[in-house]
Amino acid sequence: MTTRWVIAGCRGQLGTALGQHLRADPDSAIVAAVDLPEVDLADAKAVDTLFAGLDAPPDVLLNAAAFTHVDRCEREPDAAHRGNVLAPEVLAKSCSDRGVRLVHVSTDYVFAGDRETPYSEQDVPEPRSGYGRTKLAGEQRVLSLCPDALVVRTSWVFGRGRNFIAAILDQANKRRTGELHGPLRVVADQHGRPTYAYDLAGGILGLLERDLTGVYHLANHGVATWWDLARACLDATGFSDLEIERITTDQLELDAPRPAWSVLDTSKAEAAGVTLRDWREALAAYLESDESPLSQPTQDRQRSAI
Repeated sequence: MTTRWVIAGCRGQLGTALGQHLRADPDSAIVAAVDLPEVDLADAKAVDTLFAGLDAPPDVLLNAAAFTHVDRCEREPDAAHRGNVLAPEVLAKSCSDRGVRLVHVSTDYVFAGDRETPYSEQDVPEPRSGYGRTKLAGEQRVLSLCPDALVVRTSWVFGRGRNFIAAILDQANKRRTGELHGPLRVVADQHGRPTYAYDLAGGILGLLERDLTGVYHLANHGVATWWDLARACLDATGFSDLEIERITTDQLELDAPRPAWSVLDTSKAEAAGVTLRDWREALAAYLESDESPLSQPTQDRQRSAI
């Protein structure tokens, strides 16, 4: 029997990766893949129209859409609330009314990030930023309306399109060509688990195959700083001679606080049989893939600059 899918946030990193998995699966069908500006997921009428346009309700809806610009969430709280709280609430109610399985994606930013041991699903969230607070509120509304929903928290995602690795490679290229000078400057006091969107999508499918519900943490294995990730990226792409200066988060004078430690404990998913590979292996796979910034036109890499 074919599983019918709706992907919300289809042009984002995770939405794109999930689409790749599903199109390769003869037992899955994408009946709708939507994103802004076509559908405002915070508009109940727009979501009703989306469902009404299908010949039958889907089996699963993945919500990979969010207002993810952390600093803009501080400056634009209404937009953050609409994207991260109201939209998940609307989707959850629509899915509950129609008997659709909902998968909602959340973030490591729901935790304070002020310790040095991994955060498990049992740890009490204590977000310090507008982004983290709205994402936590979104989780809560999803689970209150859809108790059998699957909520997946992840961290430091990279995949097709705009992301940290694409930005680093763009900056490296500009220094190689002489457009920019001096060392790259990358934060070395934040710790997390870099996660390849393609691996994350596969992990979500693994959780669904096991019919799991509730909150699960999924991320590639291993701990890194942003500096570690940048260094590994440059060393793997012919920029090993390029210096990277270690800086602190405070030096960036950002609007939103960042968790110094946002390492997620993924042992719950692993106990269920879903394990993602080490982030270094995932990075190598990403850099060799079609969605790598190395495979994209120069103008696309430039749009991904820090």
